[in-house]
Amino acid sequence: MIGQRESVRGAHFAFTDRWGGVSAAPYAELNLGGAVGDDPDAVRVNRELAAKSLGLDPARVVWMNQVHGADTEVVDAPWGDRPVPGADAVVTARRGLALAVLTADCVPVLLADPVAGVAAAAHAGRPGLVAGVVPAAVRAMTGLGADPARIVARTGPAVCGRCYEVPEAMRADVAAVEPAAHAETSWGTPAVDVDGGVHAQLERLGVRDRERSQVCTRESDDHFSYRRDRSTGRLAGYVWLD
Repeated sequence: MIGQRESVRGAHFAFTDRWGGVSAAPYAELNLGGAVGDDPDAVRVNRELAAKSLGLDPARVVWMNQVHGADTEVVDAPWGDRPVPGADAVVTARRGLALAVLTADCVPVLLADPVAGVAAAAHAGRPGLVAGVVPAAVRAMTGLGADPARIVARTGPAVCGRCYEVPEAMRADVAAVEPAAHAETSWGTPAVDVDGGVHAQLERLGVRDRERSQVCTRESDDHFSYRRDRSTGRLAGYVWLD
């Protein structure tokens, strides 16, 4: 259920795998995405199971309406009955409030400054990388008192540059914005390394404490992958502060 989990000076980071939930195929088992065609009741149960396994109150988890952009929302409570705005990053200075990001090949980016008590979760696919969603999230964090030199950054399971095949023109367009994303598949065709691009952006922003998952979602049967399966579930990354 929780494939990776880490705590750093009171900041907590977790990434799920696909097991331990109640969804049926093709979303089996721990689909946490509510907009992929799965039974809403199964998604609700899965979110409760995942949250409780982390010691979190499911009602204190903030989810996003992800749209592959760079819009960032600063939050101090769950949405409740309010419409969830389209955004690909959420930032909070409320300790104990968990932020969640959904992925199935895109890069889940979790950020926290434990001293300032500021956390962020971002959804960085190829469009979000180009649009600058990660720099936008870091700017929002610094606006709340975070210092990039103190930010801890963790990126979770995502499709790797050896597997993310794209047309040559698309690779050129991405590399023109972020050269570190230029890649080649293991079979010798043009590719994009979104995770590599994210970490290059973080480094330029002054974020030094960074680690990236070694899991490629397209290669791992333990993780959902849209590029591999098309109809599939969504993984989640969670970040929160004591």
